[in-house]
Amino acid sequence: MPLKLAVLFLCFAIVAAEDPYRFFTWNVTYGTIWPLGVPQQGILINGQFPGPDIYSVTNDNIIVNVFNSLDEPFLIHWNGIQNRRNSYEDGVYGTTCPIPPGKNFTYILQMKDQIGSFFYFPSLGFHKAAGGFGGIKILSRPLIPVPFDNPADDYILLIGDWYKSNHTDLKAILDGGNKLPFPDGILMNGRGPNATSFTIQQGKTYRLRLCNVGLQNSLNFRIQGHKMKVVEVEGTHTVQISYSSLDIHVGQCMSVLITADQQPQDYYIVVSSRFTTPVLITTGFLRYANSNSPAIGPLPGGPTVEVDWSLNQARSIRTNLTASGPRPNPQGSYHYGMINTTRTIRLSSSAGQVSNKQRYAINSVSFVPADTPLKLADYFKIDGVFRVGSISDAPTGGGIYLDTSVLGTDYRNFVEIVFQNDEDIVQSYHLSGYSFFVVGMDGGQWTSASRNVYNLRDAVSRCTVQVYPKSWSAIYVALDNVGMWNLRSEFWARQYLGQQFYLRVYTASTSLRDEYPIPKNALLCGRASGRRTRPL
Repeated sequence: MPLKLAVLFLCFAIVAAEDPYRFFTWNVTYGTIWPLGVPQQGILINGQFPGPDIYSVTNDNIIVNVFNSLDEPFLIHWNGIQNRRNSYEDGVYGTTCPIPPGKNFTYILQMKDQIGSFFYFPSLGFHKAAGGFGGIKILSRPLIPVPFDNPADDYILLIGDWYKSNHTDLKAILDGGNKLPFPDGILMNGRGPNATSFTIQQGKTYRLRLCNVGLQNSLNFRIQGHKMKVVEVEGTHTVQISYSSLDIHVGQCMSVLITADQQPQDYYIVVSSRFTTPVLITTGFLRYANSNSPAIGPLPGGPTVEVDWSLNQARSIRTNLTASGPRPNPQGSYHYGMINTTRTIRLSSSAGQVSNKQRYAINSVSFVPADTPLKLADYFKIDGVFRVGSISDAPTGGGIYLDTSVLGTDYRNFVEIVFQNDEDIVQSYHLSGYSFFVVGMDGGQWTSASRNVYNLRDAVSRCTVQVYPKSWSAIYVALDNVGMWNLRSEFWARQYLGQQFYLRVYTASTSLRDEYPIPKNALLCGRASGRRTRPL
């Protein structure tokens, strides 16, 4: 009898210890939207543009049943969600089969050991230019201290450049071998100029989570008469510094605190494009409750083409070493600067013509999707889909060529990745499945001597990094997440035309501690069709 009771109590303990589940059912449809005053085809989720936000807590299990009611395949990528040991759920074509029209697929995600501000978006084709995106908020668990008082409210603001053209027309331009025209405007939460507002109470402080979900342009964000205190960047609590305006590069997110400490009235919220001619600009409003005074005066000015200004601001954003992250230990307890790197990977972007069509490349390789998701080909050992080492780990200096580029790396290695940008635009790179330390960025060519200016103490840890024109950025990353992970340009036309590859983080181990098995419900396509996700 005591043994039976012990077993019973153990079962209850296991059940009680399981992390909470949150369930979502999404229906993805086309719908007519007018964000810039003209009708166009948008992608709606449950009839919404942008889609519904996901609210969660560290370690929550998120179950999202997605019904594809479009007339073409569809995938959702969870930008910044690490999908620990489970790249099958990443929602990009290299890892996940698209959801066929009229079918559904259930994503099973866990916000394992994460906090912070992120977003999701459709990753296939040029769907991102039609909508289908939304915010993701991961709160700390109740007993984990946060380095600032609870705000009066917590808002998500998705900003991004936008085209009046349908996504199908934009895709046709790229498929025809051409570059896209300049965007038509900037949206705030899917709306055009003077259509977005937030109401605040005098004397209270609010959290605003800002994400640049656009297609190519870095944006500057500012609020008339108010300072913004940066407190979190893509899951890392930061040293709390106040700014009058902030550069947010494409694909990036950050949280700021705003205190309603001005005369009660309406104030302009301004978002403008950076490093562009002409400069795109849009406005919204910060409204004080119980005030009928409209926003007045000139719009607050912001930087336009100044690179040094942006570079210095980026360097000033650093990790709060005394704050707890998803767990109680301080964020500075991981001494990344004292770990020897085992490998240096140097990546250089380029643009050019292949067969008289525009292409973009990394280390001269312009990525072309295979007929089967790479992760499935790896799992089922299907030959001929990709080749590990099909991209070199240093620039070749040669001309652009097409290949399904996969870079092989070893599990638990600690590597240095240097992004070299010899072009005249700002680049922005994202690595799925990981958060990395941005240890340095500067102008000119990177050399081994550049390591002398690295920040090896409190560099911010994030999942997206910008690289300024004719400049370099360096990151350190601990390869502790087995899988097939997408490293890509967040400039979406460049990504679509080849500026991406897959990082295969490999171990010979088959332990569940290192990688989960293929999901039972995984869709199988291409050369993986007809196979089984589990033995009979």
